[in-house]
Amino acid sequence: MNHFNVAAGILCDSDGRILIAERLGGGPFHGLWEFPGGKIGANESSVQALSRELAEELGIEITTCAPFMNLRHEYDDRIVTIEFFIVSDWNSDPVGREGQALRWVPRERLDAEELLPADVPVVDALKQQH
Repeated sequence: MNHFNVAAGILCDSDGRILIAERLGGGPFHGLWEFPGGKIGANESSVQALSRELAEELGIEITTCAPFMNLRHEYDDRIVTIEFFIVSDWNSDPVGREGQALRWVPRERLDAEELLPADVPVVDALKQQH
């Protein structure tokens, strides 16, 4: 079974809202929402991968981020280990550079049912922060 290491960013704005991105492409998770990010390359640190992915997906440059939580999720066809980071400062406004929709959602309104299965524990942890 394939195993992927992923870095994902939880962008928090000054109003306490969190950015989620619509998942594009085929597959079972099309139309669900996720925290933006992607696979960590062979010669990258997780922060380097996060910076690269968010520049590619959202057109932003991270200036401040901190580790939040790590989790492992087993799908039917793959295992994913995800390192989540709270991204509290960046330059420019995030845009869906790959055509994906973006939404800013108040932390308490995050709905686990709309998000990827692997992201559900993160929603619970974020809600417990307040």
